[in-house]
Amino acid sequence: MQKYIGRVVELVYLDRHGKITQRRIRVMSVRDGKLKAYCYDQRALRIFNEANILAMQPVVKRA
Repeated sequence: MQKYIGRVVELVYLDRHGKITQRRIRVMSVRDGKLKAYCYDQRALRIFNEANILAMQPVVKRA
């Protein structure tokens, strides 16, 4: 997860209610199993539990 700090990624996440969501985020920090990020969908800072991240990939800018 450390390699994604400062990058925009798409992730598939299992939220605290058991709902699977897809989000576009900018990873700000990773610490103690928590990922702090700016969520573009919610337009706010969010904390994600690493254990609940089902898939993650960097967003590639298109030319």
